[in-house]
Amino acid sequence: MPQITVDYSGTLAAAFDRQAFALALHPLVAATADARPEACKTRFRRVEDFVIGDRTEGHAVLHIEIGLLHGRTDATKIRLADAVLALIAAHIKPVDGVTLHSSVEIPTLDASYRKR
Repeated sequence: MPQITVDYSGTLAAAFDRQAFALALHPLVAATADARPEACKTRFRRVEDFVIGDRTEGHAVLHIEIGLLHGRTDATKIRLADAVLALIAAHIKPVDGVTLHSSVEIPTLDASYRKR
């Protein structure tokens, strides 16, 4: 059920082992949000165009959205977001001259969400 989307700057491509990150992320999400690891689905989207403030040079973005079914408390979502931010720090190698702007959002999936 957890629907995970990772948007990342192309400047991070060489510094970001996406498969290893997903394999570490799934058990973390499962344990924190009371889900099964095999229910986690992650897709990665490389972002080429972005602007931070008044610049494009010297910055990278990484935004993770984890959609969960209804029933998770705000405290659980905050705990998960904090844990994911820590996981990012452990999995992204610094890139010389690049400041990483990372964020996590954990919305509740709409009642219309269905899977097969």
